[in-house]
Amino acid sequence: MESKLVALFLLLAFSSCSAKVQEENPEFWRSQARVTLQSVLDRKLNTNVAKNILFFLGDGMGITTYTAARILKGQLQNQTGEETVMTMDTFPNVGLAKTYSVDFQIADSAATATAYLCGVKTNLNTIGVSAAARNGACKTQRGNEVTSILKWAKDAGATIETSVGIVTTTRVQHATPATSYAHSASRKWYSDAEMPEAAKKDGCTDIASQMLKNTDIDVIIGGGRKYMTPRGTKDPEYPADFSSRGKRKDGRNLIDEWQKMKIGKVARYVWNQTDFSAVDPETTDYLMALFEPGDLRFEVERDPKMDPSIVETTEKAIRILQKNPKGFFLLVEGGRIDQAHHAGRASMALHEAVALDYAIAKGLELTNEEETLTVVMADHSHPFTFNGYPFRGQSILGKSPLWAQDMLPYTTLMYGNGPGHKLTNGKRPDLRNVDTKTKDYVQMAAVPTESATHSGEDVAVLARGPMAHLFQGVQEQNYIAHAMAYAACVGADLRHCQAQTVAPALQTAFTHAGNSAGGVQGFTMLSCLLSALMVDLVLM
Repeated sequence: MESKLVALFLLLAFSSCSAKVQEENPEFWRSQARVTLQSVLDRKLNTNVAKNILFFLGDGMGITTYTAARILKGQLQNQTGEETVMTMDTFPNVGLAKTYSVDFQIADSAATATAYLCGVKTNLNTIGVSAAARNGACKTQRGNEVTSILKWAKDAGATIETSVGIVTTTRVQHATPATSYAHSASRKWYSDAEMPEAAKKDGCTDIASQMLKNTDIDVIIGGGRKYMTPRGTKDPEYPADFSSRGKRKDGRNLIDEWQKMKIGKVARYVWNQTDFSAVDPETTDYLMALFEPGDLRFEVERDPKMDPSIVETTEKAIRILQKNPKGFFLLVEGGRIDQAHHAGRASMALHEAVALDYAIAKGLELTNEEETLTVVMADHSHPFTFNGYPFRGQSILGKSPLWAQDMLPYTTLMYGNGPGHKLTNGKRPDLRNVDTKTKDYVQMAAVPTESATHSGEDVAVLARGPMAHLFQGVQEQNYIAHAMAYAACVGADLRHCQAQTVAPALQTAFTHAGNSAGGVQGFTMLSCLLSALMVDLVLM
């Protein structure tokens, strides 16, 4: 007990020494609070109809990731980091979203995307379909398709269509962007090569082909070239790499098909930074930019001569879309936050989150808050912890100054499970001479799994602009799509632009018996078991 008191005393002493002198003065904190309070009191509700919707999605960006990224952003600017103000921090309206799916306590990016984009909760691994569809079962997909707010926005114009776009750091066929335009009983059906023959015979089509067929998307930016071209097609950037070559079995070249569909319009396809930079937003009607065969490179590994940053792609998308007097809807996904977390690489994940924050800043710079609703949220979290008693200003990627009971140091960022679980003769690694700040360092994990799982806590939802006050409180995740649609007067509920206050008639028809008792009874034990068995071992 005495040793613990000594350690605590030393901790407090060192912390006090490192604190800024101004922060020792109570008036510093009182003055800061008074300014903040007055800004909140002066805040007026923006009840305009949203002409534009900017929707930023940090895949896997849970609260711990958000906080740690804030500190990293400051430390990259040679600040202590804790007091840093992220662009996200400036959003005046904050709420929480519950992320569970219909069949699992902890969801994946497919089920969550269907919730916040389509307004309907569904099952794990399925996109753009209701919970009546089963994971991997094509026959259950038919008749259970649900559309997204991207399509609602596109269909809203009477004579002039709203412009819509997707920007992602993953492949454009990945769960989040795919949900905006596709319906699939499996999120893994990127091209027809990933589909079982039975699903094709039953009439299901792959995600990449649906990107051309289902909705007229004005801007498509991300990765995923290999899912668009015939099997064996050499990649323009990696011609000698067989894994980067085209995968399609049907012989279709969807890039060529897309270009032919845009006859009479200025439609540009690019795959590298040089051609991307040459795209003039003022004269471009459509843009498809696919910078990698699969997912884009992590931000810290990106070659700026070949691939633009998420800030650059966000800016290009907005400049193309905002020419439309009817307005636009743009989905921007920082998708590799999640993938870095799965690999236990905290540094990579945090740098991806910081990059997304800079993209958000660019989005705010290019748009008018009076007419643009900007929403930022995560789809789910990860078992990612921020622990120990690190000193103020200590590297977020460093180690706790207080060692564990085994007399070994530990990092302040760790995972509940993942590839970082390592024991030698029953002992964990000695980190005293290990640089834990490198991009490739894999954080310690309590439980050994090949890939870190997701976690199930609520995620933050931040909003500013027209009707941003709708994004408050603790809500079901599917509420987000409906709130955005209401603010912009797209979809079924048009009361906001019609000056009506009466709620629309509720839809009470259900396709499964037992919904009156909460909906869960609609699942038989057998279907739940089958769904569980079909879940992929690694959810990316």
